[in-house]
Amino acid sequence: MMSTFDLAAILLLLAAVIGVVNERTLALPRPVALLLGSLLVSSLIIGADTLFGHGAVRASLRDRIVQAQLPHVLLDGFLALLLFAGSLHVDLRRLRQRAWTILVLATVGVVLAALLFAFGLWALLWLVGEPIPLGWCFVLGAILAPTDAVAVEGLLAHIRLPRTLRAIIAGESLFNDGAAVVLFTTALLLVGGRRDVIGHGRLAEAILVEGLGGAAVGAAAGYLTWWVVRVSKDSSLALTISLALALSTYRAAAALGVSGPIAVVTAGLVLAWALGRVAEHDRWRTSLLAFWSMVDDLLNTLLYMLIGFVMLAIDLSWQALLAILLAVPLALLARLASVGGPMLLLDLKVRRTARAVGVLTWAGLRGGVSIALALILPETPWRGLLLAICFGVVIFTVVAQGLLLPRVVIALYGAPQPAPPAPATAE
Repeated sequence: MMSTFDLAAILLLLAAVIGVVNERTLALPRPVALLLGSLLVSSLIIGADTLFGHGAVRASLRDRIVQAQLPHVLLDGFLALLLFAGSLHVDLRRLRQRAWTILVLATVGVVLAALLFAFGLWALLWLVGEPIPLGWCFVLGAILAPTDAVAVEGLLAHIRLPRTLRAIIAGESLFNDGAAVVLFTTALLLVGGRRDVIGHGRLAEAILVEGLGGAAVGAAAGYLTWWVVRVSKDSSLALTISLALALSTYRAAAALGVSGPIAVVTAGLVLAWALGRVAEHDRWRTSLLAFWSMVDDLLNTLLYMLIGFVMLAIDLSWQALLAILLAVPLALLARLASVGGPMLLLDLKVRRTARAVGVLTWAGLRGGVSIALALILPETPWRGLLLAICFGVVIFTVVAQGLLLPRVVIALYGAPQPAPPAPATAE
C-alpha cells in the first residue's frame, strides 16, 4: 500500500512537471497552475478508472486520502507553518494603521458572510427542490467564510496596490481563520442539538476569548523566542528556533483552548517586529525570511496539489453541480455584503471605499482551510453535497478570481504607470 511519503513524493514530482510545463507554455500564476494541473490529473484518473478499472482505482485513492488524515495535516500542520510564514512578510506599520478595520473584517465580516451565505443557499436550494436544513447551510457558511492567506499572498505579490489596502487584505486573511474555526465549531454544536452556544452574546464572547487568548499566547511565545535568539550566537540555530516557535505555539494554544491560528500569527508578528528593531540581527532576519519563503513555497505547492486531488473523494452528481452553480455567485455576493457594509461604516469616503471593497471582494479567495473543515464534517445525508459545494466554490475563487484579479485591480485603480526614464548623463 502507498505510504504518506510515497504520496508526498508523487505530489512533488507532479508539481515539478506542472511547474515546468506552465513556465514554458501558459505562464499562469503558480497557485492556479498547480490547482488546474492536479485537477487535470484527477480527471484523467477518474476517466481511466471509469473505463477500465470499474471504480477500483478511485476507491483505493479515496481510502488513501482518508487514511492520510488530510484535514488534520492541513489544519494542524500546514496552517501553522503557512500562517507563520505569512506573518513575517506583513507591513507592520500599515497593519497597525488599519488594525481596527482588520479586526472588524476578521470577526464581524466572517459572521456576516456565514449568515448571508447560509440563508441564501437554504432559500435557493429549497426553490429548486434540493433542500438542505438551515443549520447545515450555516455550517457550510462558516466553512467558506475565511479567506485563504496563502492564495491571496501569492497573487498579490505581482499586483500593484495601495500599501494600506494590501495590508488590510493580508491582515484579514491572516486573522480571520480564528473566528471561522470558532464559528464552525459553534455551527456543528447547533446542528447537534446544542442551543446553549448562542444567545446572550455567547458567540461574540467565544470569538473574543479565543482571539484574545490566542493573541496573548502568541505574544508571549514571540517575546520569549526573541530573547532566546538574542542570547544565541548561531544564526542557523535561529531557523530551528523559529520552526519550533510556529509549531509549539499552535499546539499550545490548541491545548489551552484558544485560537491556534491567531496565536501563531501573533507570534510571527512579534518576532518580526522585535528582530527588525535590533540592527545586529539583520543577518538573522534575512536568513529567517529566506528560510520561511522556502517553507512557504514548498507547502504552498503541496497544498494546491492536495486540493486538486480531493476531487477523487467527491461524487459530482447533477444535484451537486446545480448546487455549485447556485453557490458560487451567492458566495461572491455574501463576500461583497460582509466586506462592504463594515468598510462603508468605518470609512464614509464612499468612492475611495467602494474601490477598496471591490478589490477586497474579488480577492476573497478560499483554500486549504475551507477544504480541511469540509473534510471533517460528520457523516450525514448532506455531507457529500456540502463537500461538493465547498470544493466548487474553492476551485472557482482560486482559478477564476485569481486569474482575473489583476484585471479587476486595473479596472478600479488603473494600470501601473511605467517608471520615468533615467536622466541622461553627460559624457
